[in-house]
Amino acid sequence: MELPLTALREGESGVITSIRAGFGWGKGGGYGLQKRLMDMGLTPGTKITVVKSAPFHGPVEINVRGYRLAIGRGMAEKIFVEVQK
Repeated sequence: MELPLTALREGESGVITSIRAGFGWGKGGGYGLQKRLMDMGLTPGTKITVVKSAPFHGPVEINVRGYRLAIGRGMAEKIFVEVQK
């Protein structure tokens, strides 16, 4: 089941399937956002684990490729993952 990264709870893992941002639903990410995420190692097929989700719509801390990364909730909502059980 494909869900936005923000739907995962602490300790849950998933594999990135797509980045949806830009000028309309499902149009793909804007070039700047996609490039920034790729530079951080967040590419389709990459496994990520939610380490901590800050309350009150704060940032989401994830573990990706062996390091921890905090990203804003708005950016995290545009990253879609396939949930790993």
